[in-house]
Amino acid sequence: MLVEALFAHADKHPTDVAIIDDRGSMTWQQLAASVAGLAMYLSQQTTQSRVGILLPASAGFVASFYGTLLAGKTAVPLNFLLGEKEVAHCITDSGVDTIVTIPLLAGKLKDAPLKVVDLTALPPVPTSAVRPKFPQTSPTDVATVLYTSGTSGMPKGVMLTHATLQGDVDACIESAQLKGQHKFLGIIPLFHSTGLLATMIAPIRLGATTVYIGRFSPVATLNAIREHKISVMAAVPSMYGALVRLKEAGPADVESLYAPLSGGEPLPQAIREAFLAKFGKQLYEGYGLTETCGPIAVNVPHAVKPGSVGKPISGVEIKVVDDDNKPVAQGETGEIWIKGPPVMKGYLNNTEATGQALTADGFFKSGDLGKLDTDGYLHITGRKKELIISAGEKAFPREIEDAIMTLGTIAEAAVVGKKDDLRGEVPVAFVVPKEGQTVTSEQVREAARATGLAQWKVPKEVFITTELPKSPTGKVLKRLLVEKLNATS
Repeated sequence: MLVEALFAHADKHPTDVAIIDDRGSMTWQQLAASVAGLAMYLSQQTTQSRVGILLPASAGFVASFYGTLLAGKTAVPLNFLLGEKEVAHCITDSGVDTIVTIPLLAGKLKDAPLKVVDLTALPPVPTSAVRPKFPQTSPTDVATVLYTSGTSGMPKGVMLTHATLQGDVDACIESAQLKGQHKFLGIIPLFHSTGLLATMIAPIRLGATTVYIGRFSPVATLNAIREHKISVMAAVPSMYGALVRLKEAGPADVESLYAPLSGGEPLPQAIREAFLAKFGKQLYEGYGLTETCGPIAVNVPHAVKPGSVGKPISGVEIKVVDDDNKPVAQGETGEIWIKGPPVMKGYLNNTEATGQALTADGFFKSGDLGKLDTDGYLHITGRKKELIISAGEKAFPREIEDAIMTLGTIAEAAVVGKKDDLRGEVPVAFVVPKEGQTVTSEQVREAARATGLAQWKVPKEVFITTELPKSPTGKVLKRLLVEKLNATS
């Protein structure tokens, strides 16, 4: 299903540029030949049903992913930012015996009993290669297994089918009105669901050119936008924050941008407003999870409400429920449940976790808290497990973090609950000052009060730190902050 589009573009526009990366450019014809060659090689290399991919965002990753699908196998992108223990777990759990990689990353595999395919050592495939025979793939066959970032333990393998990926990408293209004439920029690693869907599967589906930067750099990113006239990009908020901090940057540098998309973590109001003020461009926040293979709601140029994550894409049903799993009234906060084509098939080798995450009628329990407003826009208020209950009252960490971030000297803030003998829990804040700035605990507390935040929501304690613990994909690991609190109490 997915791979046919790539070869269709190679037939219609063989000499058009498909991908530009750190090693140069590749036409659609060259990409198709590379995919066909890898498919043949992998078919001979392994009889296993899954193939591992340990590569940065690049033409090599794209060829390896689609080559695996063309070979009738399941692609397993591995997070090269994980530690060796976690990488070893993903390899064992997925059952792969063959991994496509490059020498720079092969060190993470040094002790594993694997067939390691060095992508740089494979001979080039002639572009005159015969059009391959497509495998007999069912829509319900698993196309890829993506591993969660492991914010609460070892990563879980999320099984995404061909129909899941196809349904989500088509709905996202329709919602954002994306065209083949757009130029995409890929700076989120392709082992991440947002990067995979928004900056690989979508442009391949459209026949659009994609520019990949293997290692994020704000200067390289801005240069790529300007040089290649990038119109669509996807990034996490911290990346946009880094662009804002570039001193010699302005609106002329990003004039070509049609849709700068933000995902992966909540977009702070301060970054959204700073990006608009500096570049004159609105950031479009979306929402999705690995279990939904990327965005299931997104703001788009023709339908945007700042502060929300947009409207659900076509075919997606969202239900907001209370602690008894009963739907709440419109505008009220509850856990977000998601149903539709983008929802995963389940967790690999983990029927118990699958049963806990998926309801009998097909809803995925996201674990995120949010609400739907009267215009149909979805608002995320926090994580269910991070909810702070103080003397019976509920406090959402994101609300407190947004209040704290109004203090202009703060770069990042994270709020967690701390056990309290009197109130059960109280909010505690960890803040990172901006470079060259100093911040006091009382300044943070006063900034929160100034927003009109209820007194009991104002952080009881404030810890000033140089950095927040984060997962490889940039999410703040609040469980480590809680552990730090418990260790000192």
